[in-house]
Amino acid sequence: MMNTKTGKLIVYLLAGAALLLLPILLQSTGSNSWVRILDIALLYVLLALGLNIVVGYAGLLDLGYIAFFAVGAYVFALLGSPHLTDTFPAIKAMFPDGIHYSIWIVMIVAAVIAGIVGMILGAPTLKLRGDYLAIITLGFGEIIRIFLLNMDRPVNITNGPKGISQIDTITVFGVDLGKRLEIGDYTFQPVTLYYYLFLFFVILAIVISYRLQDSRIGRAWMAIREDEIAAKAMGLNTRNLKLLAFGMGASFGGVSGVLFASFQRFVSPESFSLMESVMVVAMVVLGGIGHIPGVVLGALLLAGLPELLRHVAHPLTELTDGRLAPEILRQLLIALAMVVVMLIRPKGLWPAPEHGKSLSK
Repeated sequence: MMNTKTGKLIVYLLAGAALLLLPILLQSTGSNSWVRILDIALLYVLLALGLNIVVGYAGLLDLGYIAFFAVGAYVFALLGSPHLTDTFPAIKAMFPDGIHYSIWIVMIVAAVIAGIVGMILGAPTLKLRGDYLAIITLGFGEIIRIFLLNMDRPVNITNGPKGISQIDTITVFGVDLGKRLEIGDYTFQPVTLYYYLFLFFVILAIVISYRLQDSRIGRAWMAIREDEIAAKAMGLNTRNLKLLAFGMGASFGGVSGVLFASFQRFVSPESFSLMESVMVVAMVVLGGIGHIPGVVLGALLLAGLPELLRHVAHPLTELTDGRLAPEILRQLLIALAMVVVMLIRPKGLWPAPEHGKSLSK
């Protein structure tokens, strides 16, 4: 029954109802912490879907993907906070009430800028593969972070290690997501309102990813992933296709960076460390490279697992008389869980059907 159109429609409707009711049920427990964890998990899902275009479709190992996340976050931080008007009198004269562009305009600008930065990164790496490509992209991600860390002198643009605060919240159809919304006797908390916004963008990203996967461009990316020499011999312009993959994946990161900056209302270079890039790559690999449902599953698990293990780490800390901190134990448990999963299911928890030369019975 589930294979029929009616069965699939029923499944989709039930899943949609569950996603809509989930934050309300969690909020009813009296704590917003679990809803906030869901919000962060959805942001990681959006990042993982963007990286899946580069790694999963085109087969380009990118360890500096968090740089595009940082670009989007700082674009919105500069255009949606009083930092520039407080720092530069000329800008203050032009915008006496501060720079407060519409979130939708800023999101388009951030996606375009992140996409351009992604193609700039991809240009010198077109002839590199595997480990060499990973090292170059890793270095690029660190360059962006250090660049943001030191752009507070001689001209203060990013405010350096202090970061940028007082960032605007997002307003959708006149509703400020940073404030409580009362409908009848029920009050929606800001974390719940942001959950619905993030869910919308995740669904939009999934639809775009599926459309890309089934398009001519998506099939061309997969041909490059399977055998670049054969793809080039068949007449594919591998240079342009690789640049397009870097640009498309980076634009996803730029959009998620805008959402992150508005949600946190504060950004600093410490939020975009190398460990964040590694975590996003681990989400894609753990879930299943190139398989959208697997990528979503991997992102949700790795984003929520640290918080779930918090309840396990504290009892273990007490057993060791406090010699092992809870944070260290949590990282240890996550690492062990990833090792076990990779040993049992080396292709990921939910791998994609095998394609091309890897097809076997």
